[in-house]
Amino acid sequence: MNKFFVFVSFLLIGLLVNAQKPKDLKLNAPDKTGGKPIMEALAVRHSDREFDAKELSLQDISDLLWAANGINRPEGKRTAPSAMNKQDVEIYVLMKDGVYLYDALSHSLNGIVSGDHRSLINPRAQSTSATPPVGLVLVSDLSKFGSNVGDRAFQMGALDAGIVSQNINLFCAGKGFSTVPRMSMDNEGLKKLLNLKDAQIPMLNNPVGYPKKN
Repeated sequence: MNKFFVFVSFLLIGLLVNAQKPKDLKLNAPDKTGGKPIMEALAVRHSDREFDAKELSLQDISDLLWAANGINRPEGKRTAPSAMNKQDVEIYVLMKDGVYLYDALSHSLNGIVSGDHRSLINPRAQSTSATPPVGLVLVSDLSKFGSNVGDRAFQMGALDAGIVSQNINLFCAGKGFSTVPRMSMDNEGLKKLLNLKDAQIPMLNNPVGYPKKN
């Protein structure tokens, strides 16, 4: 009888854990056409801190994540360079229904935890227009650089995250979305929520949405 109750308890715990994760999402292939030419995108690039309530479509999110740090060559290299090609930057996607991890290899979103946790990237938001439809948190896994680089690991991780953020900025400028690169966020809250290891450091975040209508 005791074994039966133990089995049921483990079953219920497993169901509860699975219920806390949003379903994985396979993204459509990115649309690599359209948008402004690079010089025009640079000419209009600017930072926005307020967003329209309109949600991004899954195609928008597919294009955004591929531009940020997707695979653009058969050998698995990315749209963003990284120190020693360690590909240390992971992108966590915060949306209204939950948090996902971008898997560049399969071009999909892996569900991490359900619920709206976007306030962690803007804990001081004073209005709903400051809450983006999508928040991208750039996490560098410094363990990928090995132990022989010392303090340079943090510098390399920060640089790599900055390059991914710039890809996001230029994509948004070219496609008419609003964004701003930010260091301010609830680091400890994100580490706990995402179950990050000590070597996984949240470096930057980019809220993304449509421009706020006047």
